[in-house]
Amino acid sequence: MLSRELPKIVTASVPGPKCEAVIKRRADATLGAIRCPYPVVIDHAQGAVIEDLDGNRYLDWIGGVGVLNIGHCHPEVVEVVKAQSEKYFHAMFNVVTHEGYIALAEKMNEIVPVKGDKRKTFFANSGAEADENAIKFAKAFTQRPNIIVFSGAFHGRTLLTMSMTAKKAYAKGMGPFPDGVYRTAFPYFYRSPSNSFTEEETINYCIKNLEEVFRDGAPANSVAAIVLEPLQGEGGFIPAPIEWVKALRKICNDNGILLIADEIQTGFCRTGRMFATEAWRDVGAAPDIVTFAKSIAAGIPLSGVTARTEIFDAVPGGVAGGTFGGNALACAAALKTIEIMERDDLAGRSRDMGAKVIARYAEWVDKYDCIGDYRGLGGMIGIEFVKNKITKEPAPELVDAIIAYTAAHGLLVENAGVYSNVIRFLAPLVMTDAQLEAGLEIFEDAIKTCSK
Repeated sequence: MLSRELPKIVTASVPGPKCEAVIKRRADATLGAIRCPYPVVIDHAQGAVIEDLDGNRYLDWIGGVGVLNIGHCHPEVVEVVKAQSEKYFHAMFNVVTHEGYIALAEKMNEIVPVKGDKRKTFFANSGAEADENAIKFAKAFTQRPNIIVFSGAFHGRTLLTMSMTAKKAYAKGMGPFPDGVYRTAFPYFYRSPSNSFTEEETINYCIKNLEEVFRDGAPANSVAAIVLEPLQGEGGFIPAPIEWVKALRKICNDNGILLIADEIQTGFCRTGRMFATEAWRDVGAAPDIVTFAKSIAAGIPLSGVTARTEIFDAVPGGVAGGTFGGNALACAAALKTIEIMERDDLAGRSRDMGAKVIARYAEWVDKYDCIGDYRGLGGMIGIEFVKNKITKEPAPELVDAIIAYTAAHGLLVENAGVYSNVIRFLAPLVMTDAQLEAGLEIFEDAIKTCSK
């Protein structure tokens, strides 16, 4: 069974001849701006393993960038999608009610840790759509024009979400951008404003920075929402410190601002809980709105927004909608995916995998001068590479070399971070212990070889 196999390269080099031919066709036929540094053309996949057209097997630590928490082609999800496809593929929710949409909304209302006892859910297709709609809902409820986002944030590539995203390599030449988006500092402990700062001082600095935005940019009474990721993904796998979140929650409460958690990458057991914001709820800082996508439907496009009923009831007719949102096949896949996650305790598996990875990274940070930091929550972990541990100068070229080396030896990893010098761990949570160990060995070999 492919899902139990270990990585193995059978061609003399990668890409092999069959993959190379398709990659050439890709260059001729598709948008070159969608860059792909990997020598893989997928033929089939199961669990955490991809097999390419030439028979090479790769261990997948990217998981469709956090989409495949239950792995590739989970057989139970395949079966429910097949069954739904024999009934109907599509029923636009503006026109025909289908029970799968309602059942999934009921499930999300039950499990998403937002403020309020009575919740409602809206479905779209992508993470960016979810974030855009969350902003609409916040503006409709508060009747305010502005939002605040953070350094290191990634929220999408639509016009609004490009303006919310911090890294402008994702938005080069795309302006002018929508008005009313203000940015403030996210607490990145490894790169605090001063090397002498404690974690508490860094948090205080970030709160002061937010207060300066209220003073100099968007007065608090003009702000509809503060939007953040519980653990920044593209920003470098940086967890939001819980004391800072508690401070944000108080600021929002005091000023009538909604707190929006972008759980698009962190949701569905990735951080060791079904949702990372369960930790916020547990300390009395639950968000007002949560957005989600990626792993909800095991690879079928689906996203959504959950909030308390009074927020949704403020949204005017016609503002929200979309042809494919809450597609029947996607809803069927999502219901089964969540069932599997709960039944098989994939949140617990995420914590277990994460502990093993963190233990190994803790050894490496002492062994290799090129490793500056590692951090994460559960099975969502980043490791940061530097040229010098004292200056912390980023080492993106080294990361590029490591990615190429690991791919040539059967392991797929991806970069992240504002300097592209972080390697992320987003492996499917169904990965076996043997596969995890094999991946760690390839990764360490890459660090040894590429850092010389």
